[in-house]
Amino acid sequence: MAGRERRSDAVANRDRIVEAARAELSESNGATDDLKLHRVAKAAGVGQGTLYRHFPTREHLLAEVYRAELTQLVGTVTPLLAEHAPLDALSRWLDRLVEYARVKRGVMAAIEVAAWQDLYASQHERLDDALETLLEQGKAAGQIRDGVDAADVILLLGALSRIPEADWAERAPRIVAVIVDGLRA
Repeated sequence: MAGRERRSDAVANRDRIVEAARAELSESNGATDDLKLHRVAKAAGVGQGTLYRHFPTREHLLAEVYRAELTQLVGTVTPLLAEHAPLDALSRWLDRLVEYARVKRGVMAAIEVAAWQDLYASQHERLDDALETLLEQGKAAGQIRDGVDAADVILLLGALSRIPEADWAERAPRIVAVIVDGLRA
């Protein structure tokens, strides 16, 4: 029984560390070089030893932040479709994707190319599937044009990676709005 308590505490500690790191990345606009691990540990309410036991390197922590962010993003599809018309659900999901893209951009900049490719290869299918679900629902409702798939939209979203950080808050939502307008049936 005591082992279970520690195990749930360890899971809770890990979750708090990831959330604290995500918050730090958001505050620093995705700049991973501003991510101070001692501040992450303090914000999570754990010691540095606990942080390093879960995440031996900054890269490990950043990869987990990316995975957690992707999981949250993918997890919003079903509730959005339950609460909104398909095109509105897609638009709201893409707005959420803008935050994901900011975190992803910071993670990509901090993780070695080979590690990033492995991380992306193991995760991108989930993003594609979520986007395809939104698109298919929109097509079925007659709100999204036929002949468009997730790969098309992801290529368009690649424009987000070209936005200078100083222009992000203004340009990213505008680019997403243009993409949504182009997807309308």
